[in-house]
Amino acid sequence: MREPRGNQVARLVALLTSDALSARGEGRGGGERPHRRAVRIRSLMEELGPFYVKLGQMLSTRPDIISEALTVELGRLHQAVRPTPFARFEPVLDRELGRGWRRELRDIEAAEPLGSASLAQVYRATRPDGVPAVVKIQRPGARARVLADMAALRRAARVVGRALPGLDAVFDIDATLHVLSDAMQPELDFQVEARNMESARRMTADFDLVNVPGVVRATPQVLVQDLAPGGPIGSAPAGELPVATRQAIGSQLLAFMYRGYFTERCFHADPHPGNVFVDPERGATLIDWGMVGRLDRNLSGLGMLTLTSLAQNDARGLVSAWVGMGRATLRADLPGFQEDMSRLVPRISAASLENLDFGVALSTILRQSARRGIRTSPMIGLLGKSFANIEGSVRLIAPELSIVTVFREALTDVMVELAREMLSVEQSARTALDVMAGGTIALDQIRSILRDVSGHEATMRVGLLPGHGIGGEGDGRVSRYWPHLAASAGLLWFLRRELRHR
Repeated sequence: MREPRGNQVARLVALLTSDALSARGEGRGGGERPHRRAVRIRSLMEELGPFYVKLGQMLSTRPDIISEALTVELGRLHQAVRPTPFARFEPVLDRELGRGWRRELRDIEAAEPLGSASLAQVYRATRPDGVPAVVKIQRPGARARVLADMAALRRAARVVGRALPGLDAVFDIDATLHVLSDAMQPELDFQVEARNMESARRMTADFDLVNVPGVVRATPQVLVQDLAPGGPIGSAPAGELPVATRQAIGSQLLAFMYRGYFTERCFHADPHPGNVFVDPERGATLIDWGMVGRLDRNLSGLGMLTLTSLAQNDARGLVSAWVGMGRATLRADLPGFQEDMSRLVPRISAASLENLDFGVALSTILRQSARRGIRTSPMIGLLGKSFANIEGSVRLIAPELSIVTVFREALTDVMVELAREMLSVEQSARTALDVMAGGTIALDQIRSILRDVSGHEATMRVGLLPGHGIGGEGDGRVSRYWPHLAASAGLLWFLRRELRHR
């Protein structure tokens, strides 16, 4: 008899907690050897299914949370499962596409799916006009099972967080799971994945060697799309391309991902080699947009500042940006963290992909920041997973490229996009409103001062004590806010002029 699923989840949480404590030197792992425990965790995740496999893949990029033995073991996680007979998927096609789907999808290669994973199976088919296509079909019951797994694990994580506040203070367990849940939503509704693909296709307009398959039709459980040309980026034909072609493809792939991270703030979260196809004429095609990450403006800007600091061999700048992406806990040792980065950054800034494993470098930063008491943003796990995967994919085709050099070359385009965004009417309006809010506070403060004066209750100190007077070096109420009032007037004039021209 199979062990009840609830018991398996509880056992997995206990093993992960034991591993995290032992990695921090706060426990002996229940007397179990690290490698043996890591193998048990990986096996449990594979047995529990897609959500736990994704969780394991994400954790494999977080050596600040798990032990070195588990980091290595989770790197072996895979989602490939034994193919299910096509007959199990025909009712899904009937329900999602209607009973006439056979006229829309001819010659489905039902005997040999292109891929078989825990959430879906993928088949090659032919459209009525003879153009080859790919049809992705969700497994019956997969969505309900994943949603239940998400809810169960988050409940267990909250219990662990309350029981081990010291661990939760640095890792924010619940928020990390929330990020993973959000990123997996498109895999549970193929219409969301289709919208991600359409957005990504618009992003490829400036890249002649980066492509995203076109969407033919999408329903919640069925996705029909164009067939990606060529083969996986690590295949022999891709490696036989001329050096200039390989480098051009690799550079454009990295630049495309940088645009997703820093300007669009929406990126492919799983660009591993199996999801990057290369064709001699078309270049690279990114497939499987079921896992997507989204960044807010602040985190995206700090991420760019982190890479800029690496490009400039600036350890102090990297430390500032990294702490900004998370926060320093009460036990943080910032000088110690800067010393760690002063030794690491020079090695990263000059290395090529052949000599640099960004995943290892990121792992080092994560491990050192946790050791120094710095809480990392939960989004870093997903961002790091994406970054390490695209770096690994590009290394297969152009190992001589420098990830930092490509970033320097792409930085101009990124900055132009950011400048255009800053000069937009929407951003100008946001800035004006921020300044006006400061001005409103200033006016309230001025009224308060005038009321005090009229009631003979105010003591006026003009330019005598710094921080108390109105003139000189004072930081009093009027001197603190008058620039906001002047800026508000200027911005309002600018907006009125822009709107009048439009």
